[in-house]
Amino acid sequence: LHMGKTMKEDLTVVVKYIKPLYPPEFDVFSTYAELYHNYFASQAKKNAESHLEDKDIYLLLSWVHNIYPKDMRKDHVLAEELEKVKLGSLLPSSLSKELEKKYLDSEEATIKNSLSKCLDKEIQRWKEDKEPEKLNGHFQSELLAIFVIQSVYSGQKRAKDISTAVGEELSHRLSKELPAFLKSYKDAFEDFKEKSKKHRYYKPILIASINNCWNFRDYAEKNMAEKDDNKASILSTLSDIENSGFDVLLQQLFAQLKPIYKKFTENKWDSSNEIMNEIIKTTSKHISDFRTLKDPFYHAVVEKIHAHLVKAYIVRLLKRKVSLKTPAQQQNLAQNISKNAADLEAFCTSNGSQATWLNSALPKLAEIIRLQDLGAIKIEVATLATTYPDIRKKHLEAFLYIKANLSRGELKSILGYLADSTASTLPGAPLFSNINVS
Repeated sequence: LHMGKTMKEDLTVVVKYIKPLYPPEFDVFSTYAELYHNYFASQAKKNAESHLEDKDIYLLLSWVHNIYPKDMRKDHVLAEELEKVKLGSLLPSSLSKELEKKYLDSEEATIKNSLSKCLDKEIQRWKEDKEPEKLNGHFQSELLAIFVIQSVYSGQKRAKDISTAVGEELSHRLSKELPAFLKSYKDAFEDFKEKSKKHRYYKPILIASINNCWNFRDYAEKNMAEKDDNKASILSTLSDIENSGFDVLLQQLFAQLKPIYKKFTENKWDSSNEIMNEIIKTTSKHISDFRTLKDPFYHAVVEKIHAHLVKAYIVRLLKRKVSLKTPAQQQNLAQNISKNAADLEAFCTSNGSQATWLNSALPKLAEIIRLQDLGAIKIEVATLATTYPDIRKKHLEAFLYIKANLSRGELKSILGYLADSTASTLPGAPLFSNINVS
């Protein structure tokens, strides 16, 4: 710093006061500049060849690539004169490359080490008998993502401040560090998930871990190129963690709902409104726990619940437990299904579900039960198949068991119509494809 300051100040004096005293052909500025540069370069070389700490290597490289050529030689008073002298670099290229390699090796190792320590600390926090912190009502370990992203980003920025080439090389070296860290995070998460079910704060820790994914996801979406394989790897790992966590969080709810759904067929759909109220009440208790998820994850969970509630209802309709012979009986069941569907939609929507694609499934099935005209039934089946192209003959056949007044020929005609209408349709929203017909 002292040499740089001295050189800059002295050469400024030469330009302003000494150069005018000499004839142009003497080129006095060039003489001074070369002497100062040679001395500075010899000192830089001497330092570069001695044992340097990491921070000294960084500082020396900053002088070679950045401070000396940009701040000093581009100084508005000196730039024009220095341009004529062609002084070259402070260090020989081979020595500069050697320092760059040392710096890059050290920086890469430091960042890897800090990410590893960060994960160890997070795992240690999970083991403590403490509830995760909340921010804006959401469980999280906010510092984890911030620290990890900051470590990688700061390393890249420091390297880029030396030179674009050094920055690119470190970015290339670190490109796999975030995907590798997240894979280790996922492994640790799975380990905790399987082995710590009796932990006092098991669910809050799972929720905090899912919430941690948001900052990583946001960083990858905003800062990584669309075609970058590492971006795809990061987003895939984050989805695995999120979905794995959702599965555990929803396990208890789905287990509690199973016997309630069975009541529909056990009671021949006679008290379906009371049963639907019980389903909504049970689900409502669980949904309040999920409010501690960040909004995107909360909406994702509510949509999973919404899909489960609709599918579980359809499963009961396909069980071949109820066969109604008269239009009046069918009309009554259709009304019950429509009422249940409306209550279900209102409940899910009021709790933030944006899965509107699910809302027409049960009303369309109710309409097929209500209708008695064969042509009208076929049109409704075709509409259903257009909306839910993954419905298959086996689903419709099981469902039409309810309409006991259909002749074998009429049944065959309706089923054939479905096959024709879905032959060229690609599967869309996966509603029926996950429903097995026994």
